[in-house]
Amino acid sequence: MSLYYDKILELLKKISDTQAGEITRAGATVGKTIKDGGLVHTFGSGHSAAIAYEAHGRAGGLAAVSAIIDPLRGLAEKVEGYGRALLTPVRLRPTDSMIIISNSGRNALPIEVAMVAKEHGLPLIVITSLAHSKSVSSRHSSGKRLFEIADIVLDNLGDPGDAAVALPQIDVPMGPTSTITGAFIMNEIMISAAQWLSENGIQPPIFKSANLDGSKDHNLRLRNLYDAPLRLW
Repeated sequence: MSLYYDKILELLKKISDTQAGEITRAGATVGKTIKDGGLVHTFGSGHSAAIAYEAHGRAGGLAAVSAIIDPLRGLAEKVEGYGRALLTPVRLRPTDSMIIISNSGRNALPIEVAMVAKEHGLPLIVITSLAHSKSVSSRHSSGKRLFEIADIVLDNLGDPGDAAVALPQIDVPMGPTSTITGAFIMNEIMISAAQWLSENGIQPPIFKSANLDGSKDHNLRLRNLYDAPLRLW
């Protein structure tokens, strides 16, 4: 039982030690987006969607976050052109920013979403495994991997293939780490953004738990202010 626990603790400590500067930069980018009246769009394909959704409409999270949901749940992530189609109904403005999560950073879908975001002038933050991404080729015709498009890269420090626990007499490793480390990084970014806003004289728009008495009016005011509905097309 301690194998996975020990690995996760080790990774979280390393991320805290090595990624603090980039997390601060990402937090300032998100903070400036909110200060300027923009939205922070988040996107992940496959299991990375869980990290994108982690920041959306969450108790203790920032209200100005809108997760872009892939209805195919990653089944078309290798299909070039799907990313542009997915973003067709999404209004992207230069005052917005984008956070994309992809452990490998090689598939066409997240790369294409990143390219569209850059075409619209959005600052691009990426959460990825550099060890994995640098060990593989791109599956997009541009030849680029996600980290090569980003303005800010946050490394989750995961092993190539994501799984981190090797068991005796079992050929395939287990224990993927990217969901836990990705959620950790995402929340660090949002907390850093709130600190940036506070330091610049702005009260951060933070949701309260809907299961706390008295939270309804507070949360409704924030939802009306940012108009960031859950997108389920």
